[in-house]
Amino acid sequence: MNILPTLRQEWFLLVSGGTSAAFLVFGHRWLADLSHPAWFTLMFAWLFTVILLSAFAVVRHAESLATKLGEPGGTLILTLAVTGIEVMMISAVMLTGKGNPSLARDAMFAVVMIALNGMVGFSLLLGGLRYHEQTYNLQGANAFLAVIIPLAVLSLVLPNFTLSSPGPTLSARQSVFLIIMSLGLYAVFLAMQIFRHRNYFMAPISPEPAEAPYWKCSSDDHDRSVSQLLLLLIMYLLPVIILAGQIAVPITHAIHELHAPSALGGVLVSVLVLSPESMSAVRAAMGNQLQRSVNLLLGSVLASISLTIPAVLTIGFVMDQTIILGLDAVGMTLLLLTLGISLLTFASARTNVLLGAVHLLLFLAYVMLIFER
Repeated sequence: MNILPTLRQEWFLLVSGGTSAAFLVFGHRWLADLSHPAWFTLMFAWLFTVILLSAFAVVRHAESLATKLGEPGGTLILTLAVTGIEVMMISAVMLTGKGNPSLARDAMFAVVMIALNGMVGFSLLLGGLRYHEQTYNLQGANAFLAVIIPLAVLSLVLPNFTLSSPGPTLSARQSVFLIIMSLGLYAVFLAMQIFRHRNYFMAPISPEPAEAPYWKCSSDDHDRSVSQLLLLLIMYLLPVIILAGQIAVPITHAIHELHAPSALGGVLVSVLVLSPESMSAVRAAMGNQLQRSVNLLLGSVLASISLTIPAVLTIGFVMDQTIILGLDAVGMTLLLLTLGISLLTFASARTNVLLGAVHLLLFLAYVMLIFER
């Protein structure tokens, strides 16, 4: 890789790297006192912007890899990259001791509601308005939901009803079982997606051809090899990992000072990491490539649950922290309603505007209920 031309093209890498170095050295002092509104705004805006733009850069290079590798491998790289950001942000917050015991639960629930309702609804609505009906591979969507539904219920609902540990938590043995089950099911799913049934996750042949791929490589990325793109992806990912624990401080401070719901922290983490991928999914639907939207959005939910649960439960063991997983009654109602509506939405190989509107309505109900229970 030619260093100087690459640095000119990837100039933001210097910004993200410099910000990471600055906060590693001075972050503790800068974030010690956030009582002044102007200083708080500066710190939060700086961190949020760098993390968000770094996440967009990760997605950009992951999309270039997707073009070179094809489906479903390309989408899988993008999903794992974004989910990796989320898992590492939550883990960093927990390891620095600045999080709360329900952060992982709130973040996973937010991912489910944002992806399955907000972004699925938005994609289906815009795609339906433009193309009336869109097609995708029904077998692939059903495979996603077949794993998402049991893992979501076991991790976010079941802890409310177990008796071996107090509150909405799991005992040590139950936690170990859930870790093994989450990783095992996801491993089986990946083996099916990559090797045995790749065709489930590819778009069916349609009489209406898709538009030119919106994620086509830029002229710079086109000449780069897979290994070079992967290296750039990792280099943009590192600042996100480093700054994840730092941004938790202003988020926690804002929630405390504004007396906002504690669930807002998980929502902000999810919005931060899902924004680039959500934009990719919507653009794919607008380009009549609904299969890619389905792979991205359902893949994000599955990867988030399957990878976040083992990570946070393991950290709970290591740090001797209590991990709250069970949702309250309102959250359980929204989750089960979302899973049920998703089953109906993906029961037919063609989608339309009505299905998008229903999912968007559920997303708005979720947003309203964050602030007004």
